Amino acid sequence: MTLDRSVMLFAGTMVLASVLLTAFVSAHFVWFTVFIGLNLIQSAVTGFCPAAMLFKAVGIRPGRAFD
Repeated sequence: MTLDRSVMLFAGTMVLASVLLTAFVSAHFVWFTVFIGLNLIQSAVTGFCPAAMLFKAVGIRPGRAFD
């Protein structure tokens, strides 16, 4: 799995987890969803992605978007 796919998988998992937490635990978890969305927007605009840096450090091979 490439770095790009790993980041997308992680982001999707976090969004689904935050939606489930919002629905079943507390409405305040909606702020987690907002944080994830803002981080995705920031990553798209600047090219800086903390998750990509972490996955790259672990040894996941680079893809095209996060070289």
